[in-house]
Amino acid sequence: MELHLIRHPRPDVAAGVCYGQSDVGLAECAATVAARLRPLLPPRYALHASPLARARLLALELGTPVFDDRLREMHFGAWELRPYAELGDAIDVWVTDPLGFCAPGGESARDMSTRVLQWLDEIVAARAADPVVVVAHGGPLRAIAGHLLGLPPQRWLSLDFACGHATRLDIEDWGVVLKWFNR
Repeated sequence: MELHLIRHPRPDVAAGVCYGQSDVGLAECAATVAARLRPLLPPRYALHASPLARARLLALELGTPVFDDRLREMHFGAWELRPYAELGDAIDVWVTDPLGFCAPGGESARDMSTRVLQWLDEIVAARAADPVVVVAHGGPLRAIAGHLLGLPPQRWLSLDFACGHATRLDIEDWGVVLKWFNR
């Protein structure tokens, strides 16, 4: 199965602000990003996307997506739309346990990964004839790629998906091949 992972275009949010599942707009034109990505994609594909606007708008430019809440970014609860500088020592606690830490009222990276990988298991089990294109967020894309590449979860943060770029993985019976990253 050919799998294309696309991170949404650059969001319209100030640098240093935690935005997670907040439904922020785009700082880049979705149509322009879609036009740049289209030559990288196969002629036919099944399209899946997060329903958050920054992913949804690009997905709609690329085709007719199936939206799934499990592809949403990690929920940061009370941290949403707050500058990281205002969070004080809480950031230090997060750094000591990046997978298990949960902001007040939010979810942990481990919880986010569980829901995203449930979605992935369903997609892989369906063995679709067409390639699959996913438009989502950095956190879910790290979980998908890290899991498929056999990286331990604590290494998934090293996968830096650039906004408005695509990555291709081929899932074979014998394993997974990273064909290209951040094009």
